[in-house]
Amino acid sequence: MSRKIAALAASLSAAGLAAALTLSPINPSNAAPYVAPADPAVAAQDAMVSALARDLRISPTEARARLARESKAADAESFLRGSLGASFGGAWLDRNATTLTVGITDPARAGLVRAAGAVPRTVARSLTQLDVLKNRLDSKASRAPKTVPGWYVDVTTNQLVVLTRAGKANQAKAFVQASGVDSTAARFVTSTETPRPLIDVIGGNAYYIGSGSRCSVGFAVTGGFVTAGHCGRTGATTTQPSGTFAGSSFPGNDYAWVRVAAGNTSRALVNRYPGTVPVAGSTEAAVGSSVCRSGSTTGWRCGTIQQKNASVTYPEGTITGLTRTNACAEPGDSGGSWLTGDQAQGVTSGGSGNCSSGGVIYFQPVNEILSVYGLTLTVSGGTPPTTPPTTPPTTPPGGTSWQAGTAYAAGATVTYGGQRYQCLQGHTAQTGWEPPNVPALWQAR
Repeated sequence: MSRKIAALAASLSAAGLAAALTLSPINPSNAAPYVAPADPAVAAQDAMVSALARDLRISPTEARARLARESKAADAESFLRGSLGASFGGAWLDRNATTLTVGITDPARAGLVRAAGAVPRTVARSLTQLDVLKNRLDSKASRAPKTVPGWYVDVTTNQLVVLTRAGKANQAKAFVQASGVDSTAARFVTSTETPRPLIDVIGGNAYYIGSGSRCSVGFAVTGGFVTAGHCGRTGATTTQPSGTFAGSSFPGNDYAWVRVAAGNTSRALVNRYPGTVPVAGSTEAAVGSSVCRSGSTTGWRCGTIQQKNASVTYPEGTITGLTRTNACAEPGDSGGSWLTGDQAQGVTSGGSGNCSSGGVIYFQPVNEILSVYGLTLTVSGGTPPTTPPTTPPTTPPGGTSWQAGTAYAAGATVTYGGQRYQCLQGHTAQTGWEPPNVPALWQAR
């Protein structure tokens, strides 16, 4: 729950909170003329607005208003997810990102939803129950017929959606029943998707793997960058930038991270073709939110988030936990960045279609990658060093409680060389990141 929502929940009445978080559209006739500021971050935001206006076919003013509403919706969803607990049935925005609807299994909680500026809808299953059903299919993924290209939780209908080839619904239903899922909880949708990993062609911010295959950098993290797992196995080497795959998971998941060699500098930026967009964090956007992705094959493209926690069957196996979108991509965009505003969302996995006829593209959520590998996203306003020095520092004089290998949360305090320090960003300490050496991570007290 963000500080903004927490403060509002504590200090405002239900009516006041609803007014504060209203998602009603801005009236362009009342808006002041827009003048581009000199701030580079705001200028980059304007570039995103232009791309959204182009791909969603709306005006720049409407794009800015949409982004503002989506930011409020993300805060409201985070607050309600935590407050509703087991009765939370998912949240989604309508087509114009005007109304945030929240599913609830307990009608008595409707007042809380309204107080947060959202519309309650009573549903039969909580999001947790839907995820349990999906996990049953995930556990039997190796037995899924080739005529089932994927499945996902659809919070808008409170069902598990199973994709199937035309005329092959009986095979899909048999797979669902064999997995122990109640068929009344599933909806079978005919699909022409032919998902595949997007690899072997130059992607956005290209890097090279092994003897010459190429993928795209996703987001800079402490010590390297994250990308798609199908781009390389653990231990594979990279060039431009030089590094090594420190972790990789594919299939099952589609994520990896590359530890870069000394001399490479990670930055909180994403290529916008042309120009760059800053990365300020990784707050997850709601279903229905707009999202943009970067890749050198098709440039900077935008769309909307359709579903989360989708499973997709590639020729190599089934990938779970992906986010499904209608933003187009093509081979060569693999591993690249997805953002909503300045918030990192994920890295390109794969999908079907192209940017001429449209298609369905999936990305691996970035927060899962950060959590699995214990990584810290490089964000604007302070970047930790990407690699430790080759020569270990000498032991400092005086009292020292700081230790390499320890995970420190923001706000934690340590001593080093007799000086007290407070942690500014959560991270796992490494040799070379001693508090006096990394002011982006530690502040002397």
